[in-house]
Amino acid sequence: MTDWTSSFTSFWSLFIVALVLINVLGCVWLLWSNAKRRPGDPGPNETSHVWDGDLTEYNKPMPKWWINLFWITIVFAAGYLIYYPGFGAFAGVSKWTSAGQLEREQAIENKKLEATFAPFAGKAIDTLAADPKAVAIGRGIFNNTCATCHGSGGKGAIGYPNLTDSIWKWGGTPEDVLTSIQEGRQGVMAPWGTVLEGTGGPNAVAYVIAYVRTLSQPEANVQNDFMASQGKKLFEGVCVSCHGPDGKGNTQLGASNLTDNYWLYGDSNAALQETIRNGRHGVMPPHEELLGDTRTRLVGAYVWSLSHQGGTMAGEPAANAQ
Repeated sequence: MTDWTSSFTSFWSLFIVALVLINVLGCVWLLWSNAKRRPGDPGPNETSHVWDGDLTEYNKPMPKWWINLFWITIVFAAGYLIYYPGFGAFAGVSKWTSAGQLEREQAIENKKLEATFAPFAGKAIDTLAADPKAVAIGRGIFNNTCATCHGSGGKGAIGYPNLTDSIWKWGGTPEDVLTSIQEGRQGVMAPWGTVLEGTGGPNAVAYVIAYVRTLSQPEANVQNDFMASQGKKLFEGVCVSCHGPDGKGNTQLGASNLTDNYWLYGDSNAALQETIRNGRHGVMPPHEELLGDTRTRLVGAYVWSLSHQGGTMAGEPAANAQ
């Protein structure tokens, strides 16, 4: 913390202290000055303020019970400011903080949840996916935590994977899926526009797109397509290190399978131009610290159930899945 920041903090701390003292002492003065009669004050029945002939204003002192209650309130306020924070930078003798109270309450609630989650602890997600209760709990956790990106049905959106199909960029085994949830993933597609155009000219990116599109079209004849044939040469020189010579990707790197006709960021020419030219950086945050081991397994069970029914993968076989 710099000297300027320290001084600024001290100033505002002193400012708050001054406000508190002014208010408390002001209440003390107001109570003290009005709790007794002063010399020269008219008697209780001598104000001479009469309305409508028989409505008279009196000058009687405040009841003692009210005065004593006010004093008790002031004493309570002083005790409160000693015990709890509220007097500038003074933390109070209790050292209470809202964050600390939240942590304590969360710990209490987490202990209550342990009984609910105990039967599912340590089990593989494909095993849990066969338990309707586990899937139901996992669905609730998914909707609270994951639906913002992947949608309430898990079908994803542009830039967010569809969890209901057979395509897994980082591998589709139960262990791979759980690792993705617990540890997160960093999917990086480097920008290749400058490199490709330096090798293949201003249309190089378009050539690569033309070739990549043929990878999901078994009937395509690359040799009869000038753009695709030019793109094949560029692909083999630049892209194979991640996506492989056959374009089926690499789950160890999170490199997409280009033969399945699934495009995470869209399949329009503009989207593919952006992907190849400027690259992409997709982030799946780690959730184990947030949810804990058992809850991430329950989420994994629900995710697994979205693409598996009766032990088989929904959609196409996963032999070449990402």
